[in-house]
Amino acid sequence: MNILAIGSDSRGQHYLYGLADIIRLVRVDFVNARVGILEVPRDLWVEIPEISDHYNITQGKLNQAYLYGNKGLGYYDGSGEGPGLLARTLNLNFGAQPDHYLAVNMRTFEAIVDAIGGIDVYLPYEVSAKSPSNPRAPSIPAGQHHFDGKTALWAARIRQYSTFSRAENQNIVMCAIRKKVLSPAIVPAVSQLVKDFRRYVQTDLSPEQINQLACLATQMKGTDVVFASFPMGLFRAAKTFDPQLGTTTTTVDADFNVLRDYINRFQQGVWPDPNLVINTTPSPAETDLEFSCED
Repeated sequence: MNILAIGSDSRGQHYLYGLADIIRLVRVDFVNARVGILEVPRDLWVEIPEISDHYNITQGKLNQAYLYGNKGLGYYDGSGEGPGLLARTLNLNFGAQPDHYLAVNMRTFEAIVDAIGGIDVYLPYEVSAKSPSNPRAPSIPAGQHHFDGKTALWAARIRQYSTFSRAENQNIVMCAIRKKVLSPAIVPAVSQLVKDFRRYVQTDLSPEQINQLACLATQMKGTDVVFASFPMGLFRAAKTFDPQLGTTTTTVDADFNVLRDYINRFQQGVWPDPNLVINTTPSPAETDLEFSCED
């Protein structure tokens, strides 16, 4: 099963607006009890299909496809709302073929983390918003911490070094959530948590499919959850004029044929190499990311 997972920057309850702050392709292998999670940079400048009748929009950042697809703007008439248009955009540009989607906004993410009693997180490096112009900005030192929902969201959204380093922080947080959800104290409550929060997420997964995924998770070791990213050398920082904003915006450029090949191999389960021993400690900044959760 291939799932498009989205973290929306909207705090609204009804998913009318908001950009796709986090974009992940998730490959679930039920036979081998293995999950691969691939980060797709949100700032890629892409072709956006099926909305050209509205203000002549044909291109934009990848994360804008989610905004344009949701009901708030009324640009998109196809199925799946924002996740549906984002899935079509990923397919058009990169050949991605998600079977299902799951989007969670910031308010719901915070509430989920708080509902499970917070998460225990080990940071191998300092996470900081400090800069020469803002030396008093928040920071969290390296080491062991307990995060509530608000802190977990902050750590997952802070752009410390780059968009890619933010993805590393997000993966650390996701590993901690997985570990907490599968702890003996929480496992018995998972079914009720799914019922409580399903109406607050945007998904086409049925309750039965969500339960199947939850059952699979209980059978997996941390090393069976593998996070991957494209090699950073494939990307170049760029500036692109956005006619919708009427200004030049920061984007990411890459050879889409190369990204398409990586995504194809990811969906086939041959990349990352399933026989490769993956590091369980992410790097702090500008390195290729490929690691798994610790148990």
